[in-house]
Amino acid sequence: MTIQEAAQRSGLTAYTLRYYERIGLIRPVGRDGNGHRDYSEQDLVWLEFLTKLRTTGMPIADMCRYAELMRGGSGTAGERLEMLEEHRERVRSRIAELAQDLKALDHKIDSFRARV
Repeated sequence: MTIQEAAQRSGLTAYTLRYYERIGLIRPVGRDGNGHRDYSEQDLVWLEFLTKLRTTGMPIADMCRYAELMRGGSGTAGERLEMLEEHRERVRSRIAELAQDLKALDHKIDSFRARV
């Protein structure tokens, strides 16, 4: 699929897709007969995972390291697992912080409603 189609399906911009390719987050994308990028379904699956990592706050540098390890094959599975487990703990911690923040907001809203 073209870069525009991949952008639409992934929710990322064409600029972001080119950037991800340039910094090594995605493998060099195949080209069609005219030399245009030709994204595969497998590319979209990887982009979806990268989007989840980014949305949950993983730094780009860590994402690049993870992508590098992926290209290293099954011998890097242990290190990848460790990275994901550490990231999961950071996400859980952030969720707990957000839950506390939400309680504070709810309390403030309830205070305003009681006065209005």
